[in-house]
Amino acid sequence: MSKKRVNFEYCDRLVRDFEKAVERPVKGDSNNYYTGVDLGTACVVVAVLNENGEPVAGAYRYADVVRDGMVVDYIGAVQIVRELKLEVEEKLGAELFYAASAIPPGTDALDSGAIKNVVEGAGFELTNLFDEPTAANEVLQISNGAVVDIGGGTTGISILKDGKVIYVADEATGGTHFTLVVSGAYQIPFEEADLFKRSNENHAELLPVLTPVIEKIATIINKHIEGYDVQEISLVGGTCCLEGIEKIIEKKTGIYTHKPQNPMFVTPLGIAMTCEAETN
Repeated sequence: MSKKRVNFEYCDRLVRDFEKAVERPVKGDSNNYYTGVDLGTACVVVAVLNENGEPVAGAYRYADVVRDGMVVDYIGAVQIVRELKLEVEEKLGAELFYAASAIPPGTDALDSGAIKNVVEGAGFELTNLFDEPTAANEVLQISNGAVVDIGGGTTGISILKDGKVIYVADEATGGTHFTLVVSGAYQIPFEEADLFKRSNENHAELLPVLTPVIEKIATIINKHIEGYDVQEISLVGGTCCLEGIEKIIEKKTGIYTHKPQNPMFVTPLGIAMTCEAETN
């Protein structure tokens, strides 16, 4: 078990450094900044790395402009990304020109144009558009395993072999379902339940309430990884921030399950690593 954990030291260190950079941006004399824009279902994240691949700044905002990987509020998405861009630029004292972004696997024909337009509409030049699991694996560095992205409405499973995505699947059940269960259990409105769910201090109380939903997610994972050589599972996405979720999934799948320092930030950092900063 400990040997497997060593495999994710780079990921966890990078996420910790990014969390620090969000609170205290690292100003320097870098000529090139690599920006990743992650349009998540529940949260929009902008992550910035310097030319050495080190996190220097970032910002995020909870929003409802994307649902199940599809942009449903184009104007709102552009405005949020533009505001986050300006916020980070002010912190760094430098202008950000180039960015990469990502899309859920299997949605490129449906929504890649919308993502591109949002990023460029916010004032960036888009230099790369990757699928999310490939971007996340820039940070995770999984060779033979699965990236499980628990989003707002769905759970995405991407299986990797020799570091390449060989299979993807996406099924309903995600953070929205967690919120609905909390809303019903506590008899509170959906919006209030969502805020209650996000607070870390409530996680110990909520874990038994949400265990049936987590076990359903584990069942979805088991169905899709059957027949594949999955040696480890790594959880990404804001919904995975729930404390203890990884233990339940590991127990139900029987496979070592890693949860990064903050799973919400893995994909945006991986996206930033795929950005190509122009110098000419």
